[in-house]
Amino acid sequence: MNGSNNKILFWASFLTLIAAGMGFSIRGDILADWGHQFGFTQTELGEITGMGLVGFGFTIIFFSFFADLVGYGKLMIIAFLLHVIAVLATLAAPFAFQSSAGPKGAYWCLYLGQLSFSLANGTCEAVINPLTATLFPKNKTHWLNILHAGWPGGLVLGALVSLGLNQIHVGWEVKWGICLIPMITYGVMMLGRPFPKSEASAAGIPLGVMIATLAAPLLIFLFLLHALIGYVELGTDSWIINITNTVLSNKSVALLAFIWTNVLMFTLRFFAGPIVHKISPVGLLFASAVLGTAGLLLLGLPATNTALLWLLAVTVYGIGKTFYWPTMLGVISERFPRGGALALGLSGGIGMISAGFLGGPLIGYNQDYAATTELSAKAPPTYERYKTDEPKAPLPFIPKVAGLDNGKVGVLEDYEGIVQKEKDSQSPLTDEQKMLQLQRDLELVAQQGRKDEALEKRLQWWNTEGQPHAGEDAPEIKTSQLDGGKTALTWTAAVPALMALGFLFLFIYFKARGGYKAEVLTGHAAEDEKFTGGVEGPGEG
Repeated sequence: MNGSNNKILFWASFLTLIAAGMGFSIRGDILADWGHQFGFTQTELGEITGMGLVGFGFTIIFFSFFADLVGYGKLMIIAFLLHVIAVLATLAAPFAFQSSAGPKGAYWCLYLGQLSFSLANGTCEAVINPLTATLFPKNKTHWLNILHAGWPGGLVLGALVSLGLNQIHVGWEVKWGICLIPMITYGVMMLGRPFPKSEASAAGIPLGVMIATLAAPLLIFLFLLHALIGYVELGTDSWIINITNTVLSNKSVALLAFIWTNVLMFTLRFFAGPIVHKISPVGLLFASAVLGTAGLLLLGLPATNTALLWLLAVTVYGIGKTFYWPTMLGVISERFPRGGALALGLSGGIGMISAGFLGGPLIGYNQDYAATTELSAKAPPTYERYKTDEPKAPLPFIPKVAGLDNGKVGVLEDYEGIVQKEKDSQSPLTDEQKMLQLQRDLELVAQQGRKDEALEKRLQWWNTEGQPHAGEDAPEIKTSQLDGGKTALTWTAAVPALMALGFLFLFIYFKARGGYKAEVLTGHAAEDEKFTGGVEGPGEG
């Protein structure tokens, strides 16, 4: 296969992660919009974001069994179609909400749209990781880190889209629709191109041997560590913009902090090779876990409540999480090459499933739990007014919590915005300027000749319970949400702390065996920069 084709395949693979990162980033920014527009709790929003991860994991695992048999090209066609469906299904949510389906219809559109998005991303991941390992067999960790720089790159682009469009008050639908651009681009670049087989398949390793490799105790331990990586990295990323906005009360600053963190990740991942060459992949993972723990603990401190302090704390956390995912894939590919695409796919799948079933939902649940514990103790009447009607829990063995109804909270925030405008205005506001978004939504429904009982019920609640107590409720709600977000981050710090212990054990294990060394199926022995810090470009020998 020629060098030009290899270059196009690699950078098209890079663009699939740009698309995934953009979607993830924009979804994080518009998450509050979904909660306010459709009246979802943090737990329900966590379930939706969880679906943006869970399907990813199952798809990687499923297609990793058949990647070489089906062909990477055919899998990328499936990925492209799923990406397009994801955009369209998500954009259908407002139409479902305004129909007789109401909030449940909107919930299922978002749920299924994010599931399709995760299925598409998982299909891409089943291809691009073994593809990159095959294209660069001499320095897998280095080039897997460069490949996965596409993820923070996409996160930054998505945040810039949100930041720019927020200034002109464009709806969330436009932001989400922009995700189609990198999707269409990678589809065009990969169309009709020949793909190589995985390294293991090319070396003649049968599927039975690949499956047997999965039973190695060390590999199973690495899979467990990847589950923790998925929880802390992607679970936290699902919520970090939302929590930052709560802490700093400034959506633009929240996005700028997110952009900074991911610019840092994007840049550092291009230098993974030289770092790994000095301290080994396992040493890098240990150092990253320690920094990740410290960063989350700093973010959870009550004193970290200004833009500067938050930026410093999120920088520590960002450096920590930079190398988790691609370096783990590099370790598995280097230590267990006979596992082929299957070992890489299973590891990535486990990480994503953990993030989807545990990370996103549990971090959302922890926010609900901490916020409502605080609010119900300090201001019981406020809690009774704003709690959701249906207690929920993401797992069957933990107590259900009646979290705050974000639909009601959104009405309160809308009202506070109107009050502030009146204070800042040089002349009285018009009746239209004073109208709540909730009332605008009801007017729109009425113009269409329909009724919406859910919206009418919420407006009735606002007129009888919400507005009369808005002055006393607003500061209590803000304080409880702030406490919920910070407490959730503090609790999450236990996960990278556990990872640090695991990587320390691996470091000692390899040291006792003469140090970390990559294993190869064909060619020269695994030595020095040939496997850690080389600068071999796409398509070179």
